Amino acid sequence: MSLDIKICGLKTDEAVAAALDEGASHIGFIFFPKSPRNIDPQTAGRLRTAAKGRAKAVAVSVNADDATLDAIVAGMQPDMLQLHGDESPARISAVKQRYGLPVIKALALRERRDLDAIAPYIGIADGFLFDAKPPKGSDLPGGNGVSFDWQILGGLDASIDYMLSGGLNVGNIAEALEATNARGIDISSGVESAPGVKDVSLIREFFRVARAAKSAGVA
Repeated sequence: MSLDIKICGLKTDEAVAAALDEGASHIGFIFFPKSPRNIDPQTAGRLRTAAKGRAKAVAVSVNADDATLDAIVAGMQPDMLQLHGDESPARISAVKQRYGLPVIKALALRERRDLDAIAPYIGIADGFLFDAKPPKGSDLPGGNGVSFDWQILGGLDASIDYMLSGGLNVGNIAEALEATNARGIDISSGVESAPGVKDVSLIREFFRVARAAKSAGVA
């Protein structure tokens, strides 16, 4: 089984090119003013053109209202939407109906009981992204560079399609894949030289390590 890899929080032509050249299945753009990875829809729209026919372009927002999502969809023309806030199943359904786009629901995990949050979204969200709960005091729902106990995913129903996120980097990706057998992974801060600054060499190294882990039978 192939491993989907999403590089998220992209802001430059160089980083987009590196992700695509290495074979990213998805590239993500963040629309959240508090994030160092925040981007405007028009810039994202220009950057995402390079992905056409090569990777899915994902627009990531946090509790965005219709007007905000209208601007994002019009400016970027994403292939998918990722909702990374407290959006309810009803909100997911409304967004899907409004834009006719697949929706990924991000859920924050820390302990096994947090998995209970998944059930209401099954059959509504087109996929899930499991991230770590943010550390105390953080204004960011994701991109904090922290992970959660991957072992809690061990008993998860195999039919649940998800990407693993949260604190992934070249040093722990093999362990993360072995612990979860995730079919997709999402990385942002783990390939940065500073918050919001993607490092092309780290992007390339991450793909190398992830591929090596998969070839070794970890993923």
